[in-house]
Amino acid sequence: MSDTYSTIVVGTDGSNSSMLAVERAARIASAFDAVLIVGSAYYETKEEASKTLRQDSVTVVGDETARKNLQDASERATELGAQNVRTELRSGTPVQALMSIVNDNKADLLVVGNRGINSLTGRLLGSVPADVARQSDCDVMIVHTVN
Repeated sequence: MSDTYSTIVVGTDGSNSSMLAVERAARIASAFDAVLIVGSAYYETKEEASKTLRQDSVTVVGDETARKNLQDASERATELGAQNVRTELRSGTPVQALMSIVNDNKADLLVVGNRGINSLTGRLLGSVPADVARQSDCDVMIVHTVN
């Protein structure tokens, strides 16, 4: 086990909450001189999105919106001092996408916002932050972005 982070993944869905998580991840990546991978999920169709609709994440249909979200988040991370920023886009649910990005890149830290974790739906059905924390083999930082 290392006391440093070399590869950090942060998820964004374009929301203000997720951008706060990106900002925190960028500062950590800058401090550790780590690679920062900004990841985003999208659904191929509205029908696919409606089957897995979650209240704790913004539903992104189509990769064009997701690519724009990644560009905005990547630019913000660079402004905050992250030197080595990459982006990754994955089709599927936010949890599936983030876990795929984390595992494929052997990340040591995953950063997500706390959106949905304290909602009734989140407590009953799970939330993106809670689900990735349970599934991840790396450290997970849940940034307090919303009450």
